[in-house]
Amino acid sequence: MPTYKQLTAQLEKLQAEVVAAREKEVADAIVEIKQKIAEYGLTAEELGFRNVRVKGAAAIKRAPLPPKYRNPKTGETWSGRGRAPAWLTGRNKERFLIE
Repeated sequence: MPTYKQLTAQLEKLQAEVVAAREKEVADAIVEIKQKIAEYGLTAEELGFRNVRVKGAAAIKRAPLPPKYRNPKTGETWSGRGRAPAWLTGRNKERFLIE
């Protein structure tokens, strides 16, 4: 029966082999996939990837929504999206509409 040290040495050797095998198979898969993409002229959208950003590309910033409601006491506003502010909760929203 092998000793604990022998088994741990075998385990470490197998783990190293697993890592090396995975790296090689992943590299081969990437080459094969790139060839298919080039061969068929596929795009990221066609492959089901949405909102794919190129490395270093800036995120698209959206303009904030205009306020739809205003608290007459404090001047605080709310666009009508997301969680309603405490000053509006349980009250008639039409009273606070900005015209």
